[in-house]
Amino acid sequence: MASNGNNHVSTKPPPEPSPLRKAKFFQANMRILVTGGAGFIGSHLVDKLMENEKNEVIVADNYFTGSKDNLKKWIGHPRFELIRHDVTEPLLIEVDQIYHLACPASPIFYKYNPVKTIKTNVIGTLNMLGLAKRTGARILLTSTSEVYGDPLVHPQDETYWGNVNPIGVRSCYDEGKRVAETLMFDYHRQHGIEIRIARIFNTYGPRMNIDDGRVVSNFIAQAIRDEPLTVQLPGTQTRSFCYVSDMVNGLMRLMDGENTGPINIGNPGEFTMLELAENVKELINPEVKIITVENTPDDPRQRKPDITKARELLGWEPKVKLRDGLPLMEEDFRDRLGISRKK
Repeated sequence: MASNGNNHVSTKPPPEPSPLRKAKFFQANMRILVTGGAGFIGSHLVDKLMENEKNEVIVADNYFTGSKDNLKKWIGHPRFELIRHDVTEPLLIEVDQIYHLACPASPIFYKYNPVKTIKTNVIGTLNMLGLAKRTGARILLTSTSEVYGDPLVHPQDETYWGNVNPIGVRSCYDEGKRVAETLMFDYHRQHGIEIRIARIFNTYGPRMNIDDGRVVSNFIAQAIRDEPLTVQLPGTQTRSFCYVSDMVNGLMRLMDGENTGPINIGNPGEFTMLELAENVKELINPEVKIITVENTPDDPRQRKPDITKARELLGWEPKVKLRDGLPLMEEDFRDRLGISRKK
């Protein structure tokens, strides 16, 4: 069994984040940085963190794939701060926790600018670890099921080392996240930084980019626009889809728990792409056709998380079923596309 670093005792404890953290009369608020907080998962995480009146949330985002729109309800709130910042540049602020989500996460974006993607994964993660080291903050990295590549093991558990093409068109993302995990563990072992690594699997829900090339957003947008649903060949490839509220819940449990991870966070319910298309058609627009198109290179044949670790260590499992989540996403997409349901 591969060691994932849980049994390495670090020598030097990190500094306390703030001299007021354990003050007798005055309890400082928890200052939480969310990189990529204007993005799809990031903005839902911010919503949840802001519910706790003891949290001050700082978002750093460069809006490469995120949008201010996702945070509009918090702008101007006294416990919220938004910084336009690219994580490939150092950030000098004082924080207690860092949720490091910043990274283009959809093939359309990371293939459009692969060098930017790898810089975000490597230099961005280095910068955030430097910040964690200086402030004594605990840092959580959202890694990805892509670290398993096109897996030869099914379902994938955390001890699996993966099957990744190092020179393919998606490698900037897959290998970038693998390096980010390496950096996290090296800082943990060498500097005693408190780290958390979540390997997140496909996630869906409101605020996804409408044309981001991910399969759920594609199908829903196509169904709403009365366009045929384009299933990439062979159509038997599988994915498992986790609703965003479940995902956020899992990330927060990991951050607040005592395990470094890596821990898979995703929904083990597995669907073929044809089954997903049939579901979208049935729930959203029974009139649309389903057609097949050519596939993209290095597309994994199957994806399904083994979430035993999340269940046992975090007491977490997903609650929202695909058939319940899709209509919530449809509503959001209709709002943004300005297309109401036919009577």
